[in-house]
Amino acid sequence: MAIASVLARADVPKEATWNKESVFANDDVWQQEFEAVSTDLSQLDAFPGTLNQGAAQWAEYEEVSEALRRRAAKLGFYAQMSVSVNGNDMTAKQQIGQAMGLFAKLNSRTAFAEPELLAIGEDTLQSWIKSEPKLGHLSKYVSDLFRQQAHVRSAEVEAVLGMLTEPFGGTQQSATELSNVDLRFEPAIDESGEGIPVNQSVRGIAISSSDRTLRRTVWQNYMDGYLAYKNTFASTYLTSVKQAAFMTRVRNYESTLHRQLFQHNIPVEVFHNLIDTFKKNLPTWHRYWDVRRRALGYETIHPWDIWAPLTENEPKVDFGQAVDMIAQGMTPLGEDYVRILQQGCLQDRWVDSSVNEGKRQGAFSYGTYDTFPFIMMTFSDDLGSVSTLAHELGHSMHSYFSRKTQPYAYAGYSLFVAEVASNFNQALTRAHLFSSHSDDRDFQLTLIQEAMDNFHRYFFIMPTLARFELEVHGRVEAGKPLTANMLNELMSDLFAEGYGSTMTDDPERTGATWATFGHLFVPFYTFQYSTGISAAHALAQDILAGDGSAVENYREFLTLGSRVYPMQALQTAGVDMTTPEAVEKTFGVLSDLVDRLESLIK
Repeated sequence: MAIASVLARADVPKEATWNKESVFANDDVWQQEFEAVSTDLSQLDAFPGTLNQGAAQWAEYEEVSEALRRRAAKLGFYAQMSVSVNGNDMTAKQQIGQAMGLFAKLNSRTAFAEPELLAIGEDTLQSWIKSEPKLGHLSKYVSDLFRQQAHVRSAEVEAVLGMLTEPFGGTQQSATELSNVDLRFEPAIDESGEGIPVNQSVRGIAISSSDRTLRRTVWQNYMDGYLAYKNTFASTYLTSVKQAAFMTRVRNYESTLHRQLFQHNIPVEVFHNLIDTFKKNLPTWHRYWDVRRRALGYETIHPWDIWAPLTENEPKVDFGQAVDMIAQGMTPLGEDYVRILQQGCLQDRWVDSSVNEGKRQGAFSYGTYDTFPFIMMTFSDDLGSVSTLAHELGHSMHSYFSRKTQPYAYAGYSLFVAEVASNFNQALTRAHLFSSHSDDRDFQLTLIQEAMDNFHRYFFIMPTLARFELEVHGRVEAGKPLTANMLNELMSDLFAEGYGSTMTDDPERTGATWATFGHLFVPFYTFQYSTGISAAHALAQDILAGDGSAVENYREFLTLGSRVYPMQALQTAGVDMTTPEAVEKTFGVLSDLVDRLESLIK
């Protein structure tokens, strides 16, 4: 497989880059705003010890602190935009350092507020909210603050915890730098013996090549790169786990899992429901590996064959066609939804779709209350890229409607609901494409490949990583030692369960999978991909069945932000995640895809 040379960032056409200049016109303007915000932090010095003076004083503090947080968020986001698409941008790295320091100062200077509010008392605060229109939106915030009262420390301790933002954040940043900038991989070899460079951008393209030699050597050399630095990756990851355990102890939680879920009022049983249902349904995955092996015509199937194309006649889809496919799939949500999505992609340049040197791995949707909901991805003219774009547009449209509807205090939303909107967009887009190309066997096979790639990541890899996290955090919280080799062995054992007897594994390389996922630096982030895809498919089934109220309920869900708790938001949309039902339904969707593949290869 020939892979085109990778462009330098400076050579990427403007239309393939995101609208960075809409955030700040240039680096000089960014620096001027940074200096201005740094100076304006002194505005906060007038408030410590004064919030008990009444509703007007509290309202003034909220107004000043919100304005500073919004300005700081734009500064941090602009720097992240630059370094995400070019890890060699030294100016951007300097800006990130400046922004992290600014956030630490801001967090430290506002740390007094919650302890003071708690001292005033909930009844008094709620009465102030009723009397002062500027505070009218904060009732849920106050209720939630007192719900978490046992875990808020004194003003002095909170100030120290605020100052930890920068040094604790450096752990994940070190792993990111190593993975995306410093790590070098041996070139892969294609079936003709030609050397192919391996980096974070190219890997995703090459691993899905029809050239089995290329897939194998890309996968092996990529994992060998991480194995070569397994001790460094283990050191940074385990330090982050210990930091999480520290915060858990300081804030008096039973475990890091409880701490992460309690802040959004999510029952711990939701996590365990997912894991138990996943383990029970592993035979569905075992069956898929075998059907895939037969579809590919192989005697044995290996991890590097998971992404192999099921047909040599894969459709090519350019970026404009991808946007059109997604827009058609999302028509059940209304003309306005589709219009906003198209304008974001084709006019406002929400999406950075280029393939270039220094671009970080993966894809994400990110922005602030005062910017577009931007997307970073690597678009490769295939259905997999269509799916990724649909996924990230789900996030961006969720952010768009939430920010448009909610005040700043509630415009964000938890990871638990974030992955619902993204997977929902994929489900509707995929259903449209299955229907509109029902007579095209090659298209159907390619679409099944895309669907299974997505399910593999969110419904196989992520719950496996969640099981890994549960064990790692449990051992650290119990004071048990862990090493790089122990992490690899644990990971390898979990994959062995998932692969069963139908996959011929490479345990040593598979064992390093944990090191390739920066998600682990946010404790128990991974399982929320799996609950998200479950809720998404449960909701999509109702809308695809023509339930008009389901559309209305889902549109309302997109506007809620964090004004209600995640479980309540999903109940508004029409799904109850306190039971395993949605996870079971989604395993049913997965099983149907395996049936569809088996039918096509017969």
